[in-house]
Amino acid sequence: MATQSTTTFSDSVFAVEVSNHELLKLAYDSYLAAGRLSSANTKTRGEVRGGGKKPWKQKGTGRARFGSSRNPIWRGGGIVFGPQGNENYRLRLSTTQKRVALRQALTLAKSAGKIVVSDVATTGKTREIADYLKKNELADTRRVLIVVDAKTPEMIRATRNVPTVELLSAMYLSVFHILNADKIIIAPAALKTIEVWLTKQDPTNKAAATTASEGEAK
Repeated sequence: MATQSTTTFSDSVFAVEVSNHELLKLAYDSYLAAGRLSSANTKTRGEVRGGGKKPWKQKGTGRARFGSSRNPIWRGGGIVFGPQGNENYRLRLSTTQKRVALRQALTLAKSAGKIVVSDVATTGKTREIADYLKKNELADTRRVLIVVDAKTPEMIRATRNVPTVELLSAMYLSVFHILNADKIIIAPAALKTIEVWLTKQDPTNKAAATTASEGEAK
C-alpha cells in the first residue's frame, strides 16, 4: 500500500540557514490571522436605544452636566472605539517572505527527522490508512501530515475519519501545518512540486521554464 522511497532533498529548500525564528513566527501568526473572524460588534452612543431625555437640567444641581444617559462613561452607554464587525486582521507577507519562511520550516522539520518521503496509495478505505500508520509506527503519533500533489476522492475519504491525520495538497502547504505536525509524509510527486514552487519556478509553465533554461545556457 505504501512505497518507501530513497530521495535526495534539495539543499535550496531543505537545508537553508535559519538564523532566527522571527520570520517563522510572522508567517505562523499570518496564517492564524487570516482565519480570524470579525464577529464582534459593539454599539456606539448613537446606536444604543434610549437616552433622548436629558438626565437633569444643565445648571443648579451641583452635578456634572450630561446630555444623555447613553454617554460612554455611563453604565449602559455606548462603546468608544469598539469592534464594528468589519475589522481586517490579516497580516501582509510578500511572496518572497512566504517562500523563505516555508524553506526555513521545512529545514527545521527535516533536521528534526519529521519528514518522510512515501507514496501512500489507498482505494478509499480508512482501514488502509490505519494499517499504514501502524506498520510505520505512527499509530500513536498525535499529528500526522500527509502532503500529496493533488487530493483525490479516495485519499479524502480514507483520511477524513482518522483524527490524527491531516491531508494537504502541496501548493497549500504552510508554516502552520509544518510546525504543528509531529510527522510529515510527503509523496514523491508532491516533493517535486514543493521544490519547484519554492525555488521560484512555475510548475505549470513548462514552456517558459524551458525557454529560460535555454537562454541561460546560451
